[in-house]
Amino acid sequence: MIAFWYVVFAIISTITNLGFQFLSFFVYDGYLALYVAMFIGTLAGLVLKYVLDKKYIFFHETKSKKDDGKKFFLYSLMGVFTTFIFWGFEIGFDTLFESENAKYIGGLIGLFIGYIVKYNLDKKFVFKD
Repeated sequence: MIAFWYVVFAIISTITNLGFQFLSFFVYDGYLALYVAMFIGTLAGLVLKYVLDKKYIFFHETKSKKDDGKKFFLYSLMGVFTTFIFWGFEIGFDTLFESENAKYIGGLIGLFIGYIVKYNLDKKFVFKD
């Protein structure tokens, strides 16, 4: 059942990430707009996914704000590697294909792969018992 909810939360976080990216292009569409959008989307997806994973996937109750901060830092650190996977696919698809939607398709593929890797990293290093 945890795998089901992990997939549901990954989908919700992916929609949040790509949605924030899409919205950021309405605010800014200038120099390096794709990178600005990717950063904003990544941050939005990260915070949401942390809250959902902590509470409903790993059932972790923080002892204090300091403990929560440490967990979020470790969670974010594990996300650095998976973010490079995600960004690599998004940038790669944007570069290789001339379609406006290519970056979103690449981002979707990258997020899917990244979330699988991230679950295993979080289980082993962040929310270990």
